[in-house]
Amino acid sequence: MRVDPFAGMRRGRSGGARAGRGFGGIRWWVLLLFAGYAAFSWFGSAETDPYTGETAHYGASPVEEVQLGAQAYQQVLSDATAQGALLPADAEVSRQIREIAERLIAKVPAVTEALATENGQEAPQIYRDFQWDAAVIQSDDANAFVLPGGKIAVYTGLLPVAENQNAMAAILGHEIAHALLRHGSQRMAQQKLVQVGQMAAGVALGGMDPGQQQAVMAALGAGAQYGFILPYGRNHETQADKVGLMLAAAACFDPREAVPLWERMGRLGGGERPPEFASTHPDPANRQETLRALMPQAEAFYREHCADRPPLQ
Repeated sequence: MRVDPFAGMRRGRSGGARAGRGFGGIRWWVLLLFAGYAAFSWFGSAETDPYTGETAHYGASPVEEVQLGAQAYQQVLSDATAQGALLPADAEVSRQIREIAERLIAKVPAVTEALATENGQEAPQIYRDFQWDAAVIQSDDANAFVLPGGKIAVYTGLLPVAENQNAMAAILGHEIAHALLRHGSQRMAQQKLVQVGQMAAGVALGGMDPGQQQAVMAALGAGAQYGFILPYGRNHETQADKVGLMLAAAACFDPREAVPLWERMGRLGGGERPPEFASTHPDPANRQETLRALMPQAEAFYREHCADRPPLQ
């Protein structure tokens, strides 16, 4: 078949140009719709977090969070049971972890009230719907987590790093704080915004050369990762450090043990880690400085709630 190299130019002088402009116009209308939806979804989900006083965005309701957490927890327990790794509830370490968790949970209402008052907010009551439970799993991983809705899991590889119950309380307080602060729901809102942004960018760049489009999308993805996603994660960690430290102190654990704990955590893996800007977690040294700055407030919580305990020396 013969191809006329000038056919496109001739068509361009007639209706083709109008068609091109029409397609471009449709593309921009779609882009505007994406932007409007993203703005409505993001700003429409904005609330003031009573624990921090900061603006937060949520991608799921508290009821949905509890349901999702319960489902994920059952899967964790099922997997651990299949591997023979789930420790019995009456094992000594299981009892110790439960006792620490119960002391922290008992102080959730008081700490919630205190931090909400500090931020001029009404104390949330979402924790009342939490279905608290704790399990210990045999694993070399130095890890623990609390799922939305209060489902706690601790891996035995964390025990040598914690070394004592005060440090373990700092860890569990931190993880409980993630659940209280609804960080899982906040990450869902963030992921939704990023996905809408990626779809909008795909529409806007639809007429671009494929190689250029790929390069631009990669640059946008890196910008979202380093400029939005990772800082968001680091802020969540700092928030959980504060709330968790207050929980540990109010439950009459020594909050000062949090600083050497994170020194030990920083040495895991030979101390090698990406720079802070490329990580979801703060640099260990910066984290320790933040905890030291929070210590006077934590010690005040200890004095208020632990008058019958020996004072911190």
